[in-house]
Amino acid sequence: MNDQRPVAPPELPPETPQTQRRLARRVTLINGIAVLFFLGLAAVWLAADALLLVFACILCAVLLYKLSEIAHRRLHLSRKLALTLVVLLLIAIVGLGGWAMAPQISEQSTRLAKEIPAAVERLQSAVEQHPLLKRIAAELPAPEQIVKQMGSLVPNAGLFFGGLLGAIGNVVIILFVGIYFAATPQLYTTGFIRLIPQTKRTRAREVQQELGHTLASWLMGKSASMLIVGIATSIGLSLLGVPLALILGIIAGLLDFIPYLGPIMAGVPAVLLALSISPELALYTVLLFVGIQLVEGYLLQPLIEAKAVDMPPALVIVMQLIFGTLFGFAGVALATPLAATLLVLVRMLYIEDVLGDRSARRSGSG
Repeated sequence: MNDQRPVAPPELPPETPQTQRRLARRVTLINGIAVLFFLGLAAVWLAADALLLVFACILCAVLLYKLSEIAHRRLHLSRKLALTLVVLLLIAIVGLGGWAMAPQISEQSTRLAKEIPAAVERLQSAVEQHPLLKRIAAELPAPEQIVKQMGSLVPNAGLFFGGLLGAIGNVVIILFVGIYFAATPQLYTTGFIRLIPQTKRTRAREVQQELGHTLASWLMGKSASMLIVGIATSIGLSLLGVPLALILGIIAGLLDFIPYLGPIMAGVPAVLLALSISPELALYTVLLFVGIQLVEGYLLQPLIEAKAVDMPPALVIVMQLIFGTLFGFAGVALATPLAATLLVLVRMLYIEDVLGDRSARRSGSG
């Protein structure tokens, strides 16, 4: 008769104190990462305006540093002297241009705030004559709401002040902080690198340099595009006979910073003013904006993306919707550079480092 005694399971080796300490460190590390993640989300949510303002300061610093680098290389000046020259030239251009056109800009801005509601009223009266268009007229906002909605287009990211004073305060903060960042970038970048473990600092510097190159190239191209769009719009509207061409061109140039949505926002008041004169003029105005955007989309934008980062249009629009919902108009305005930053981080830190797919490296990047 066979003896079928149950076989005892093999005894597990007792955990050593070193193993227990290692397990405790891992649990503590995971808990710490989770806590930091949720604290980071809370900080982003509660301090969204401040973080967006800091990112705008970084963009200003990147642009100033890139311009000073060009002056340093071409004029053989020191870095600080080149930065001083760039800042003085920008102040002179903006100051002299503002002083020369201030009366006209002020007059046209006041007229625009009055003409847009009147144009909406005329449009509502015209469509009321067509039964099929009455529903459209009912959906249009009241004329007194137009000025309020146009005012909401101004980024309301003021941390200490509101309205016009807040916008001016933001510009001053962005300019001065951007100058300080651009004057001594190594001080801030080196301080950030020191927060990273030594084994990862070389890679962190590569990511940092790629981010700076991407944002600088995008900003340089976008600045040139904004200038061209603003001038072309002003000249085109003047030739067509649309009133307030100067202020409409300035609005078109500024809103061109926001791809896809910006040109639509800039074209609405111009088309409304043209429609108040004649439907034919409104049609020509629409064709003008479409033509300018076609030239920008097929000529200027490829040049920008060739030196910066190729961002799919659907991704840009989705990012604008997400950031606009979370952070308002300031989120919409900064959605594209934020998307470019996220694309570089995902490509370098996840696709290349985690997945090991180096084929995702952008051609020409070092």
